Amino acid sequence: MNDPKKSPSETIHDTKQESRRRFIKGGGMMLAGGAIAGSQASVARGAHAYGTDTMKIGLVGCGGRGTKAAMQALSTSGGEVKLVALADVFDNNAQTTYRGIKGKHKDQVDCADRIFVGLDAFDKVMQSDADVVILATPPGFRPQHFEAAIDAGKHVFMEKPVATDAPGVRRILAASEKAKEKGLAVQVGLQRHHEFRYRECIDRLQNGAIGDFILARAYWNGAGVWVRPRKPEMSELEYQMRNWYYFTWLGGDHIDEQHIHNLDVINWLMDGPPVECQGQGGREVRNGIDHGQIYDHHMVEFTYGDTNYGNGMKMLSQCRHIRGCWNSVSEHVHGTKGYCDISKARIYKPSGDLAWESDATEISEKGWQQEHHDLFSALRRGEVPNEGEYGAYSTMTAIMGRMATYSGKPVKWDDALNSEIQLADTDSMTSFDSAAPMQPDENGRYEVAVPGQTKTV
Repeated sequence: MNDPKKSPSETIHDTKQESRRRFIKGGGMMLAGGAIAGSQASVARGAHAYGTDTMKIGLVGCGGRGTKAAMQALSTSGGEVKLVALADVFDNNAQTTYRGIKGKHKDQVDCADRIFVGLDAFDKVMQSDADVVILATPPGFRPQHFEAAIDAGKHVFMEKPVATDAPGVRRILAASEKAKEKGLAVQVGLQRHHEFRYRECIDRLQNGAIGDFILARAYWNGAGVWVRPRKPEMSELEYQMRNWYYFTWLGGDHIDEQHIHNLDVINWLMDGPPVECQGQGGREVRNGIDHGQIYDHHMVEFTYGDTNYGNGMKMLSQCRHIRGCWNSVSEHVHGTKGYCDISKARIYKPSGDLAWESDATEISEKGWQQEHHDLFSALRRGEVPNEGEYGAYSTMTAIMGRMATYSGKPVKWDDALNSEIQLADTDSMTSFDSAAPMQPDENGRYEVAVPGQTKTV
């Protein structure tokens, strides 16, 4: 089992190197269910090969992402897939998802009497006969739900990020190890790993296409997302869960909830997470009473340690939710022999001339579908991919960046990963009458991190 106290290079170097070799060796291979991604797939002793048998899925979390993930699972090939249970804390979400999925996959939906509602609804899905459970609630609940799924003997597809604090990440790592012992598959919704153009580009870069890496850049700059105002009848906990994006214990701030995709790509490129970071951020525009406690911009400088691809490389990371500004969702790397726009799979010579471009036409939506093709194809062959570790480390990278921006101080990986600061005890929440972990002041506002004062490690 991994020791969370070890440095990134000590903890994951050997396993990452072996998985990278397996990926490169088979990276161009296309099988019946889709492309094999670098997901540490293996055949577990006694693992059940589903073949063309009917595979049953359960859904926990009936928001937009959960609904789409269930539909994508139902759209896989190689055998029948059925939805046999679904759960959400809100009845309207559960009913809307049930009707929406049934409208498009009528013959594959068999859960009319297994629609569960409430904070304990997830556990009822675990008690169902589902083979695979999709976890798509707000990420603050992910460690609790993932642990329950593995304990129940379910294969898991879980959306990113997988936690919002370091204790949650450690819980994910422990459950992921238990999944390996039990022969259970774990897949994380970092879909770029399943897009051919990304895999092809990363392969070329790691094999020297631009020489040694000097600098990386990663961006998720956009206008922001929805706001769900408070209604008089809501308890404090219900309001926060309805407006979950704006509470750090639920969503992790947008550096964790969205920017994780870009940070994950650079971790993938570097074969592991950074060893330290420093940064700054704040609430310049999105600072209303409905905006909870998260920042609207983060700027972080990450430093990577000794890997096969360099020692001390810097990554400059930006994520911003402010309208009317420069927008970009992309990843880039500069080397001694050129540079690359990874998100567009284009490699350039130092002169600026194009040296290589992938001819793949996949877009992110295709990646969202491909990751389900890959998972179900692997399970039908009796393989059990496990993406839990890199999902957890990329989540921790984002959390470490947030620790730096919230505190205004440099943060080292080991200190971040071993932090005992827990944002919420989700296991203790039994109903909307339970106390919310973050309470408003007399003006209805919530505590916001203040650099120089806030403790994050």
